[in-house]
Amino acid sequence: MPRPQLIGVPYDASSSFLRGAAAAPPLIRAAIHSAAGNSFTERGADLSHLADTGDLAIAEDAATARAQIQDAVERALAAGFGPIVLGGDHSITYPIMRAIATRHRALTILHVDAHGDLYDAFEGDRCSHACPFARIMEEQLCGRLVQVGIRTLTPHQRDQITRFGVETIEMQQFAAGARPSTRGPIYVSIDLDGLDPAFAPGVSHREPGGLSVRDVISMIHTLPGPIVGADIVECNPSQDLGGMTASVAAKLAREIAGAMLLQP
Repeated sequence: MPRPQLIGVPYDASSSFLRGAAAAPPLIRAAIHSAAGNSFTERGADLSHLADTGDLAIAEDAATARAQIQDAVERALAAGFGPIVLGGDHSITYPIMRAIATRHRALTILHVDAHGDLYDAFEGDRCSHACPFARIMEEQLCGRLVQVGIRTLTPHQRDQITRFGVETIEMQQFAAGARPSTRGPIYVSIDLDGLDPAFAPGVSHREPGGLSVRDVISMIHTLPGPIVGADIVECNPSQDLGGMTASVAAKLAREIAGAMLLQP
């Protein structure tokens, strides 16, 4: 199984409404290694030697940035690592998955988010952070897309869910007891606005009524198949309160890394 490796992607040029997520990776990394805690995850994995490439030097030009992100993930995979990418806005998931699909094309994506991110185009941009999963599904870069926590769907996005056969657990359904079912290799994509703003206020698109930190950790701990990679995106430090959201992102990254280390 791949060893986890952190990759920082300070890119937010494909954001709408508010930029700022590019500043998040070093703050999340600092929270991961904070002396306030220790190197062990909840289930006992030791992260004292967690691999880390640092932050990529990312071009402002979107097409160049996507190529740089894809190349970095391909190099991590070739070296035997499972990338845990610290964003950055959610547009980065598309080039990440272009790299992941070269080795794991039929995997399941577990996508935690308040939004479907399935627009065909948003504000004229087909690679906006509102569109990555439309591009992923068009190119058949995964076998299944399972979304959890969604609570802002438009009619167009509902049409896209039907078009692509997306398995969507809206937040109201999650609150009623519905849970994701996955199998085989898994890629985890966590947009921090999938959590309720009470837990993660430092995001650009706050949407009340979301998941708790424990909800997401429980999903990570119960994933049956091997986790081959992950991203944690949309932390916006300019909107954060006392580093709370960076700490949440760090906690989730640590538990994902621990799950990767403990999987057989």
